[in-house]
Amino acid sequence: MKNPLTSRFHSTLCRCALPIALLVPFAALADTWQIQVGAQNGDRAHQALAFLPNEIWIHADDSITWSFPTNEVHTVTFLALGQVRPNRFTGCASGLPPDGRTPDFSGFDNNTCVDSGILTNADGKTYTVIFPVTGNFKLVCLAHPNMTATVHVLDSGMPLPHDQAFYDRQADRQRAALLSDVKASSHVHEDGDDAVVVAGAGKIIGTAGGTETASVMRFMDAVKVIHVGETVEWTTAEAVTSHTITFGPEPDNQHQIPPSSNVTMDADGARHAYVSSPSDAVHSGFITELPQDRIGLAQAPFNLNSATRFRATFTQPGIYQYKCVLHDELGMVGIIIVLP
Repeated sequence: MKNPLTSRFHSTLCRCALPIALLVPFAALADTWQIQVGAQNGDRAHQALAFLPNEIWIHADDSITWSFPTNEVHTVTFLALGQVRPNRFTGCASGLPPDGRTPDFSGFDNNTCVDSGILTNADGKTYTVIFPVTGNFKLVCLAHPNMTATVHVLDSGMPLPHDQAFYDRQADRQRAALLSDVKASSHVHEDGDDAVVVAGAGKIIGTAGGTETASVMRFMDAVKVIHVGETVEWTTAEAVTSHTITFGPEPDNQHQIPPSSNVTMDADGARHAYVSSPSDAVHSGFITELPQDRIGLAQAPFNLNSATRFRATFTQPGIYQYKCVLHDELGMVGIIIVLP
């Protein structure tokens, strides 16, 4: 004879199993995709400022995880519809921690800004965003204006054009092409005027998914030997990346953009400083493209403090070390040797 309690238990279990079985396949449909942020060569001089790849098709409720394998800083940022692009130090800002970072595994639906904050491989972190609604969403890096990508989010019933293996291969091809381009760019600027140092080189490449930059994080011909009273000029061959020429202590983040108070402006718009001791603190501010080449009201303070040339006249003999405060950890440093 069957135990009535056992029979009722089996009946209840069967009734519960059906909805559970129906729910599991739908939950399993949510995938996590992998994208790399940036790439570099062995000595970190050559940087691919790009999302690899920079275009991807996924389903609603899928997520994307970005990894940060380079020493150059990057952000993963999705701006709300119509939002003016903020700077990298504030990020999404309002009501958030000082760096503007939003929590890992935040959802993005075009209505609220989502931002990873500044990350590098030294942080050893990844950042994941969930996409609950369909749409075409623009991804930007707040540290690099011409580093963008597109995420296409389709309804779960629609087929996807590619799988993760395809995107991995595409990322490998884009990485190789960008690092090859930047290596070629660095050689173009090796031989120049004895009194001129080129602060970085690079170019912007456009794709259907967005823009990316191949960049050289080095001072070309970084060591100069001159005499007292002579002037060295730094200029830039960069398409978009900013650099500084900084002697002495490094300014804090809030004072990196403008030049130090002992820097004046020449008639042709170049910045100019007189340096009399290796212990002098001189900061060029950002050397980058001029305002007419930038867009976005949030970049106005940045634009007003941009220049494409910096000059230093040395009034005393000595060995003067300088660096780019944005990229010295990548090896962007130099020396001016001033003889009597």
